[in-house]
Order: sequence, then structure tokens, then C-alpha cells
Amino acid sequence: MCLGIPGRIVEIRDDGGFPMGVVDFGGVKREVCLAYLAGEVEVGDYAIVHVGFAISKVDEEEARRTFEVLKEMSQLDELEWMREVAEKSLNPQPPEAS
Repeated sequence: MCLGIPGRIVEIRDDGGFPMGVVDFGGVKREVCLAYLAGEVEVGDYAIVHVGFAISKVDEEEARRTFEVLKEMSQLDELEWMREVAEKSLNPQPPEAS
């Protein structure tokens, strides 16, 4: 099964000519290639990410609906690994004070 997961872009930078960034998936942050969405996304936007590539921009409501579906799917034994990320994305914690 192929699965694209929505996440919020928290950092964008140029890495040797490639647009790269950090995407937050409910508290789990990962490096992501933004080349497919270059010029279309900004920090704070949501994108669907598949195998390290942001493949489409989505609004926050669509991201939330997707996490609801992932949360439901996580009730299946083979998809249990999704539960924590889906729940954190639906109930984000406030940022820690620096």
C-alpha cells in the first residue's frame, strides 16, 4: 500500500539548488524534498508527503480530515503504527516556551 501523509511545513531552505524543508507530522519532524511544490508552499502550509517528497499542497481542513481517516485506519492491526501520529496531529500540543 502507498500512503501519503499530511504534514505542516515548518522550515524551507535551498539545499544545493533543491528546495528542501522540514515537515511536522504531529510532533514527528522529517526532512522532505519540496521540489514538486517549489514556489507553491510557504512555512505553515500543509502538504501531502510520500516517501520523502511533498507531492501536493492541502489546506488545514483537508489535512485534519486525512488524519481522522488515518486514525480510523490505525485501528487495524497492520496499521497500528499510525495511531500516535494521527492522534498528535488531531490534538496538537502548544509550542514549548524558549
